[in-house]
Formats: sequence, structure tokens, C-alpha cells
Amino acid sequence: MLKLIVCVVLWLPNLFFGQHTISGTFSPAEDYNVALLYKVTPTISEYIANSEISKGGRFQFQLDSTNTRGMYRLVYAIPQEDYNFDIIYNGKEDIKLTFNSETGVEFQSSSENKLLSSYTNSMSLITHSIGNFFREESKDTIALKSLFKTQSEAQASYEKLAKGMIAYHFIEANKPFIPKNIIKVKPYVDSLKTHYFDYVDFNNKTLQASNFLEERMLNYVFGMSSETVDEVTNYKTNIDVFYNKARTAPNAIKRILLVDLWQQMIDLEFENVANYISDKYLMDIAKTLKDKELMDGLTAFSRTAIGRQAPDFSFQTANKNEKITKKLSELSGSEKYVIVFWSSTCSHCLDEIPQLQEFVKCQEKNALKVVAIGLEDEPTKWKALKKSFSEFIHVYGQGKWNNPISNDYNIHATPTYFLLNKNKVILAKPENFEALKDFFEEED
Repeated sequence: MLKLIVCVVLWLPNLFFGQHTISGTFSPAEDYNVALLYKVTPTISEYIANSEISKGGRFQFQLDSTNTRGMYRLVYAIPQEDYNFDIIYNGKEDIKLTFNSETGVEFQSSSENKLLSSYTNSMSLITHSIGNFFREESKDTIALKSLFKTQSEAQASYEKLAKGMIAYHFIEANKPFIPKNIIKVKPYVDSLKTHYFDYVDFNNKTLQASNFLEERMLNYVFGMSSETVDEVTNYKTNIDVFYNKARTAPNAIKRILLVDLWQQMIDLEFENVANYISDKYLMDIAKTLKDKELMDGLTAFSRTAIGRQAPDFSFQTANKNEKITKKLSELSGSEKYVIVFWSSTCSHCLDEIPQLQEFVKCQEKNALKVVAIGLEDEPTKWKALKKSFSEFIHVYGQGKWNNPISNDYNIHATPTYFLLNKNKVILAKPENFEALKDFFEEED
């Protein structure tokens, strides 16, 4: 019994010291409800715990010996991929922080996180000073030389301080181009671009398990501009440079980065650039990984991109009490066509479809025709409702989400709009009825 007690006494301190916390305060407190904590690996985010955020904005996560050192991600709102920040946990210390919606995260305790934040802020200030020097077209070469010296010494100092820490991976990878001699603004900017990825190791698992590689990629693609080419060409060139630097990384990592970049281009309505990413890089990666879902998504998006011929489909229509089969491509007599996917069980549809009908009535004759595709599990309610919209060409989308037409158009929500010209080429994909109306107003 005495031996057992001694073992327990010896074991308890190890248990106690193996436990740490991540705690802090969100402000303004009323904007937040719950925080989620994940352990992040290069390809998977493992859910750890959640913590309610109190009225004072406070939260706390209790970590134990099963929570190993590495990268963690704190999510504070949805969508999760947009509202989060990374935390380094070295398994040795508590972490305390504050988060403000405007100023971001600040660490009160945690040597690793504080050091990395200090490094980021210090290098940002020096970079800002160098930028000001060139913007003001100063001729003081001694001052410029001093700035570069300060930058070099700061980088070296932080690398030395971070040796053996997880933070070192980020400090080393962020090392900027620092000229050894006086340099003019254009060669300096060109060199920044040329050497942007010099110290970024896309095979580094710590970097892979953080937002660093994604942020580095996006900053390069969107931040490095050229005066000699148009915006789209510049994006494509930058994407090629990025991919060449990341070429040796695992396909799973390249998939994550390129899918994010592909989606960014879609959101910014650079659909031709999104298709460039898909056609040149991402589709091949999806095939190698045998990722059918991604392959189908890329194909579906490409098929309905702005500027592409709208996927054709057949439907039945009545002509003098006789049902005839027609194709979308065979429709004529209108300058533009709206394809709208809707459903009799969709509240947004029931709000927007009548507005669409009134809008069409206000257009000039033969200016706009609507093809309304009702995605339904069964047609009873749809048949009754469609009588209220007699100006539309109605198509029954049997099977709802599993309907062949909705699959061809990659439909995941209703209502979804496509605007076509008279040749059935896709002109726009408005998010809602208001966006559709804005398209016509801007055209006028």
C-alpha cells in the first residue's frame, strides 16, 4: 500500500504539470458566443474542444497531456475558414490572449506566440519605413543603408532567439530580401518579387499546419503587380511562379492551396483565372489523388463559367394543346434569357420569383425571357404555383438535387440565376434577384 501511495504521489505532479490552458478575452464581448479549438496537421483539423464566451468576453480551454505540441487553430465565428487564427502550443506553458475584431489577436503570455508577434510587428515597421523612404524619393543613402542594416540585424536577432522553438519555422520562412548595397526602387521591388519564396519550404510540416503558406501564396498572387501586362495575365504569371516554388510539396498540400486560390478567383469574378488554375494544375492533382468530388466540382464550374455556352437541355412545352419537345439552344425571339432554378418549398424563391415576373413585364418586348426550372421531389405544389407565372417557360426538375439539369449547372441552392445572351452564352451568374436587376441597370 505504501508503495502504491508513493507512486501516486510521484505521478500526480506529472499529471498536474502536463495540463495547461488557452484562455483570453474577446471584445466587443456581445459579438461572440462560442470559441472552437482545433489541433491542425498538414491536411486535417482535429476538433479538441469548445468554450462558451461569457458576457465579459472570457473563454478558456483546458489542455492535458494528450494535447501535443504543435499548431492549434481557434475559430470564433462562421464560416470557420474565414474567422480563425493560429496559436503555437509548445506543451510547456499557458497561453493567454485578447482578441479584438478590429486590431486582431494579442498575446499576454506564451513565449512562442509573443516572440512571433514581436517579430511580425518589428519587421512590419521596418518594411514600412523602407517603403516611406522610396515613396518620398529621398536621396539620403546613409539613411537607407541604416534601414537595411536594421532589417538584417532584426532578422538575425529573432532567428537566434527562436532557435529550437516552433516559432523559428515562421521567422525563417518570412525572411525578406535584404540588399547588401544601396539599391534604387525598381530593382528593389523586382528583387522582392524574385526572392519572395526563397526561404519558404512548402514541405515544412509546421508551415503546412498553419495559415502561413496560404497567406504567402495569396499575398504574392494578388500583391505582386506588373505595369507591363493586364490584371488577368499578371495573376496567371504569379500563379505559375507560386506553383513552380510549391511543385515538390505533397499533392494533398497543393490541393488545399490551389482550391483556396481557385475559390478566391471565383469570388472575385475572375472566372477565366479560376479555370486556368483548374485546367493547368488542379484537375491533374485531383486525378492523381482520385478525388472525384473535386474533379466533378471543377468540371461543373468550368461548364457554367461566364463566357461559356450554357449547357443544353430538353424540355416539353405546350403548343395549341400539343406537347412538343424543345431544347434551350433552339429558343429564339429574345435578346436575353434568364435561367432560374427554384423550388415550391423554398421561401426565398417564393419571395423572388414574383419580383422576377414583375421585372420581366417592365422590359421591352422580346428583351427578356425566363426559363424557370422547378427542382421538386414531387410536382403537386409546383404545378399549382407555376400557373401564377404564365410568362415563364416552365421545366419540371424531377428529383430536385439529383436532376440531370441541376447537376449540369452545379446547383446546390435555390434560387440560382444564370443570365444568357440570345446565343445562350452565359453573361452573368447573379447571386439573387437584386443582383440580376443591378446587371440590367448598369447596362443601361
